Amino acid sequence: MDVMTAIKNRRSIRRFLDKEIPEEAVEALKDSLIWAPSAGNLQSRRFYFVFNSDIKKQIVDAALHQTFIAQAPLVVVACADLLIGRHYGKRGAELYCLQDVACSIENMMLAACSLGLASVWVGAFHEDGIARIMDMSSNLRPVAIVPVGYPAHSPLPPRRVEKDEAIIEIK
Repeated sequence: MDVMTAIKNRRSIRRFLDKEIPEEAVEALKDSLIWAPSAGNLQSRRFYFVFNSDIKKQIVDAALHQTFIAQAPLVVVACADLLIGRHYGKRGAELYCLQDVACSIENMMLAACSLGLASVWVGAFHEDGIARIMDMSSNLRPVAIVPVGYPAHSPLPPRRVEKDEAIIEIK
């Protein structure tokens, strides 16, 4: 699948089939995460790949009881590594590491789509709860939870704003 097709076909999916993701696909998702661009190539992000049902249920509790999370065969918890602040100061710790995570997650979501998988970006959760469940070091900040699996439905594309509404050209 070419990149533009993946961009236009990717959907936020919250219902997944009860079907395991092959190891080759999991490895491709990992590759897509680590090959994303990052500030100064410091790669200030870390990812937890959660397959364990009990841990997924705990994540659901910390994620405001969004039960669809536990239904996905894979749950990725994406974290910013705040140690980037040692190199880039406050802006690195407050912005660059978040941008790094965002680039990685978008890469992974597009890669998942190209593999016939679906995902959804979950931002509603208690950071401290997720950090405790994952037993994270204090320099990691959970930024996103991304359930991944085979889609149980195929929604139509949502409406998009017109290009001239979203983009200002300066010539």
